Amino acid sequence: MTSLSLREQIEKDVICAMKAKDAVRVSTLRMLKSAIGNYLITARKEKAEDAELRAIIVKQAKQRRESVESYEQAGRTDLAEKEKAELLILESYLPKQLSDEELRAEIKKAMQISGAQNPSDIGKLMKTLMPLIQGKADGKRVQAAVKDLLK
Repeated sequence: MTSLSLREQIEKDVICAMKAKDAVRVSTLRMLKSAIGNYLITARKEKAEDAELRAIIVKQAKQRRESVESYEQAGRTDLAEKEKAELLILESYLPKQLSDEELRAEIKKAMQISGAQNPSDIGKLMKTLMPLIQGKADGKRVQAAVKDLLK
């Protein structure tokens, strides 16, 4: 039995959500499929690799996090809850998020590989680090942890 590609899994999940009449999941996955379609058009590709799809999902999840924050600041808990539900659905397609300890360990590993030792080396460190943790940690968390370790 072969495992499904990420795109095939999303397609299958849309059908299951439609059958289950899960409106939030259907709309979230349709928005994701649309984002994937837009990416394929702009990249002039017919098919995307799973890594490219994960990057799209990460971007979509980041948008949801920012929306939740904005809605909560505006006192719109109803809209914030909808965005949180969509975020949970998107995160189910991403690798397990790194704990703070795991993130620090990955940063230290990337520091050794890149030779980064001080704040002026952030660019060099991030170039090495990001491929290692793609989709496994939020960018704001990564940035804060990197700054903390490169003091």
